[in-house]
Amino acid sequence: METRGLEPVPDSERTGRVRTLFATWAGANLTVLLLTMGAGLIVFNGLNFWQVLTVAIVAPVISFGLVGLVSVAGREGGAPGMALSRAVFGQRGNLLPGALIWIARWGWETVNAVTGTYALLAVLNLLFSITGGSTLIIVTLVSFVGSSFLVSGLGMRAVRACCIWSMYLFACFSVLVLIHLIGRTDWHDVLDRPTGSTAMVITGVGTLVGGGISWVPAGPDFARYLPRTASGAAVVGATVSGAGVVCLPLALMGAVMAIATPGLAVTHDPVSFIGALLPGWLAVPYLLMAVIGMVLINAMSLYSGGFTAQTLGFGIPRAWAVGVNAGISLLLGALLMMTTAGFTNSFVSFLTLLAVTFSAWIGVFGVDRLRGRSYDPAALLDTTPSGAYWYTGGFAVTAVTAWLVGLVVGLLFTGVRWFSGPFADTWIGRHGLGWAATIAVSAALYAILPRPAVRKGGSEPGGDAPLHF
Repeated sequence: METRGLEPVPDSERTGRVRTLFATWAGANLTVLLLTMGAGLIVFNGLNFWQVLTVAIVAPVISFGLVGLVSVAGREGGAPGMALSRAVFGQRGNLLPGALIWIARWGWETVNAVTGTYALLAVLNLLFSITGGSTLIIVTLVSFVGSSFLVSGLGMRAVRACCIWSMYLFACFSVLVLIHLIGRTDWHDVLDRPTGSTAMVITGVGTLVGGGISWVPAGPDFARYLPRTASGAAVVGATVSGAGVVCLPLALMGAVMAIATPGLAVTHDPVSFIGALLPGWLAVPYLLMAVIGMVLINAMSLYSGGFTAQTLGFGIPRAWAVGVNAGISLLLGALLMMTTAGFTNSFVSFLTLLAVTFSAWIGVFGVDRLRGRSYDPAALLDTTPSGAYWYTGGFAVTAVTAWLVGLVVGLLFTGVRWFSGPFADTWIGRHGLGWAATIAVSAALYAILPRPAVRKGGSEPGGDAPLHF
């Protein structure tokens, strides 16, 4: 079991390898929701096969390119992302984006838990003809969240091992489904679809980017065991390629399925719906793969959520902090499964808001990295007024201001099922680019505002600590 929490990893323990990031970020995308989103590109966006292919390539390059770039900070500082964030926002100032990101992560973990539970229920129905009632739903949900908690509670080694094996299983699953689709699909219908508008392609990219962006603050969590000599370019390459090797085929398979069965894009239970489209010999391994993938994704989210909870002042060991997030996702998952309707629409709306929430932090943190930030290990953990990252009353005023302004601007351009900003009908809003506006505004504002001075003994950004990539 990993016992290390927020404290930076000493150089003597940095024995990680960049190649492990490939499996890590492949595992982070092993979700059948990508099939549903691929279907949505056909049904809602009106795209053809080649346009879906374009979206499925561009979206992970953008979102996981950002994940990879921020992951380099983990190599530099050896600490989780939200702990490194203290150097940017100040010990108290970091509580603001930290709390919002923590709450947003509840939603991500809840969606993962619900999807995984649907998969478990579908397996039970196929194998044993067991249909769900409220009691079975709760028992299955507890089993799923408990499995996720076990992996994340054990820590980095367990997460890495699960990622590697899940990636192998995914490869086998993909081959089986592709063989089935190739033989059963009317490819004339697939390839002869009319071309959708460029605007809808942009909207599709914006939608798919949302899920990847939610992983950006967690990037350093999985890179902090890398040695300082690890190549930054290799970190980015392994991250993008690991995500892309999963995102691309899943989105395309979802698009192909949706041409014959457009109901895939609107079902409230995407997992069992897809399972019903496959023959019995393929449906069961597919659903089991869905369960394993969702457990892993939830475990990775819980793993990072535990660190975020610790940065907010939960003075408990890492595993217990993970348990706090697991308990919250269990409660919210039960509520969602009992009341949900229109799962896909709700999920896309959630991703849109999630992207804006995380993007404000990304803009500020990214510019801070470009300024050549280095990290003082002792100062990251010193939450007293004498600490190097205390700044003004615990706040790095310029960073917090840029974050807040970027967040507000992004929400003004965002329109979803439950919320619509006053500029949601503009070109930016209609194309789902509120997240891009958020990053641009927060990054530009932080770039032009004066940098906060680090107290004596801390590492001054842009001083004698150049950015190593």
